[in-house]
Amino acid sequence: MRAVIQRVRQAAVRVDDQTVGAIDTGLVIFVGVTHADTDADARWLAQKIATLRIFEDAAGKFNLSALEVGARALVVSQFTLYANAQRGRRPDFIAAARPEFAEPLIERFVAYLRAQGLGVETGKFQAHMLVTILNDGPVTILLDSPAHA
Repeated sequence: MRAVIQRVRQAAVRVDDQTVGAIDTGLVIFVGVTHADTDADARWLAQKIATLRIFEDAAGKFNLSALEVGARALVVSQFTLYANAQRGRRPDFIAAARPEFAEPLIERFVAYLRAQGLGVETGKFQAHMLVTILNDGPVTILLDSPAHA
């Protein structure tokens, strides 16, 4: 699994002119699934993100996790994280898992984040989403599960 994590002051996802998920201080997590991903990848990624120290302490150092600051998460599925644009001008998405495989794994990832103690909002799987992000820092981190790093 692959995640792009952005620390935000606020973020929202809209589908068909309706807000389907919104947070204030927290993390926007774009997550993609490839064919070889497993439940263990989803669990590892959720634990890693929930405890990743990317929030500042009183001294301005990255010493606090989303859990420690009471942050929330907005999870947005994004198959394009597995785009291959090495050849030609049109990316291919062969490495991205099919929706029937990816959706349940992303749902388990969300469940694992909630089990860690994070409040989680989500986008809508396979929908055309408009994502509004007020990136804080900016802080953006790319994270692959261990099997793919």
